[in-house]
Formats: sequence, C-alpha cells, structure tokens
Amino acid sequence: MNNIPLAERMRPKNLDDFIGQAHLVGKGAVIRNMLETGRIVSFILWGPPGVGKTTLAQIIANTQNRPFYQLSAVTSGVKDVRETIEKAKNQRFFNSPSPILFIDEIHRFSKSQQDSLLGAVEKGIVTLIGATTENPSFEVISPLLSRCQVYILENHNRTDLEAFLKKVILKDFVLKQKNIELKETEALLQHSGGDVRKLLNLLELIINADTEETVSITNDLVINRLQRNLVQYDKDGEMHYDIISAFIKSIRGSDPNAAVYWLARMISGGEDAKFIARRLVVLAAEDIGLANPNALLLANACFDVISKIGMPEGRIVLSETAIYLATSPKSNSAYSAIDMALSFVQKTGNLSVPLHLRNAPTKLMKEIGYGKDYKYAHSFENNFVEQEFLPAELSGQIFYAPQNNSAEKKINDFLNFLWKNKYKTDA
Repeated sequence: MNNIPLAERMRPKNLDDFIGQAHLVGKGAVIRNMLETGRIVSFILWGPPGVGKTTLAQIIANTQNRPFYQLSAVTSGVKDVRETIEKAKNQRFFNSPSPILFIDEIHRFSKSQQDSLLGAVEKGIVTLIGATTENPSFEVISPLLSRCQVYILENHNRTDLEAFLKKVILKDFVLKQKNIELKETEALLQHSGGDVRKLLNLLELIINADTEETVSITNDLVINRLQRNLVQYDKDGEMHYDIISAFIKSIRGSDPNAAVYWLARMISGGEDAKFIARRLVVLAAEDIGLANPNALLLANACFDVISKIGMPEGRIVLSETAIYLATSPKSNSAYSAIDMALSFVQKTGNLSVPLHLRNAPTKLMKEIGYGKDYKYAHSFENNFVEQEFLPAELSGQIFYAPQNNSAEKKINDFLNFLWKNKYKTDA
C-alpha cells in the first residue's frame, strides 16, 4: 500500500471531502444538484492542473448507479472511442439513464476523434464528461461544445490548502507513522501554485527524504529539498505551467535570451507548438499592444504558420516571434483600458446613450430627437469636430491612457491636438 502515491491515497471519495469549488459542488450548486437528482447532462470541466477535475469524475462514478467508462485522450484513438460507444449502446435498456463517458484531457483529441463522439452525445447514447486544462473554445469543436455545459474550476486558495495539509497529516495512515510538525507553509504553497496534486507530491518528497521520526516542515527545508530534486520539464506534468509562466514573464521583461531558453525547454519537452503560439498571440496584445501593433500581426502569423507546418521547422518561427516580442517596446494600455471600462460598466449599469448618437430608422424616432444635432466628423476640418460621445455621467472620463513609448507619444499628441484638455494625460 505504501507504493500508492500520497495524492492518490488522499483523493476524495465524495463531495463532502472535496476541496473548494463551492460554486460547483457546494450546497445548492449545479454539480451537487446533478449528483443528488441523478440527472446528469454532458459537461466539460475546465481548469488548471490539480483542482479536482478527475476527482469529480471519479466521485460521479462512485455515486451514480449507471455504467461509467473512462478514456484518456493521450492514449485513446478513434477506434477506442467507437468501441466504448458501442459498449455503452449495448448496455442501455429502455428508459435507463445513459452511461457516462469521462474523457481526460479532451483538448488533446483531434477533430476526427471529437467528431466520432458527436453522434453518441447528440443521441444520448452517452453522457459526456470532459476534463481540460485548455480553453474549450479553442480546443473543442463547436458542434460538441454546443451540446455541453462548461464549468470552470478555480485554483485553490491558501485557507483551503492549509486546512487540507493538516487533514492529510492527521489522517493518512503512512504519514501518521511519523511525527510531522507543519511549522511553515509559504514555500509549499508557493511551489504548488494551487495544485493539490503537486502540493501532496512535494509534501511526500520532503517527508520521504527525512529518516528521522520527527519532521519539522519549514520554508528553508522545502527550498533545500526542491533544489536537490529539480524536476525536468514534462508537458504532462507539474512543470508545465511553471515553464510557460517563466517564458511569458521573460518576454514581458524584455529578456530575449531568457525567452529563448524557456522556449527551448518547452520544445525539448515535447510541448504542443500551438499551445506556445497561442500564448504569444495573447502576450502581443496584452503586454506590447499599441507600443508596437505589428507584434500582434507577427504573433498571429506565427500561430498560422505553426498550424500549417508544425515541428521541427516551427521552432524557428517560434524563436523569431519570441525574440521580436521580447525586444519590442511594452505597453498594457489597451488591456488596462478595457478592464477599467468593464469595471465602470459593472458599477454604473446601463447608462443612456446620448440622443444625438442614437440611431433613428423611423420617422417617430427622428421626431423625438434621436440623432438630432449629431455632427458628421468628415464634414469638418481634419475630419474632426468636438462633441460628446460618452454618457453624460461619464463625460471626460479617461479609460485609455497612452503610455511612455514612441508610438503612443504620437497618439497622445494627436489626442491632445483634437481634444485639447478634455482627455489630457501625462504620456
């Protein structure tokens, strides 16, 4: 029994032992209601590693009185899917609930593999539960996605993780054989990043490395043990998100050498090139933005080329794009602008559109003032005339603030020329 990893020994068997995700499994929440009523619809669990996706599927398997099949997208092909669907079809009788098919890492299924699922889900031959660490909007075909609910799982918070650590130390039959003192948790929590499986693997690594009966867990002990047990990059393992994080932060920090190093780590580990390229597209918009709008064009072209030629030649395109983005001026002004505007919308609600900006397709609308006094910009010098475009309550509010780079300095000068002091900033 000692050969079973701690993370597996402590995997929750029911919802009452499940960690966090109260928005899904708490009292009155959607997944708890499904389990309590037995009326389970097809759904996809989307979230980072170690937050309970597979555990939820196994709890469903333990509590539901219906056939349960499990496939891994890493090892299963179209043939496996079709054979499983055929078994499910033969096991369903009259009005009995459909068997449940759980597919782990469903984002790794190709289009043809997902197509092979579609008919069975559509006809109710199986109820599909998928688990993914990737955005289903990108990785799951639209016809299949439209037949599934998507539930988002969140990283665990510190309170939940600390409580779970104490519970593990008290209840696990192997750990109870030692006197374990949990003096500090910061290093454990920091290196696990909200991933319960990673947290328990770290705890087990530290305890197994100590031959003493009493183990005092401190931040220094954790850091020293980790330095002696450096984990190689594994696209299916714990370092997946750590490496991509280092890659993105190196580019954001304008360090092309570090960016190429972390890129090489991912390529050597067999990371999906499209996974890397997608994140470069997001980074180009979020961190470079208007300081160099060509960055987004290049990142998008990179994703397109990777989709066409794949690897190993794709490594050159990824390297070119990573270096270009790392050496580009940085600005998050567009990112900040939309988030600030969304915050204002949440606070202020549906403010009225000024009458002069409203559409007036009917005679009655024109008569009551819709569109009246609107000034057509192209009829004026420099294709501009000052008028109010925001709701009256927000007049003069600045959402977009140009930052201190050459491209946005020109934008700032242009806006100040047009609007004088109305939207003046210090860029």
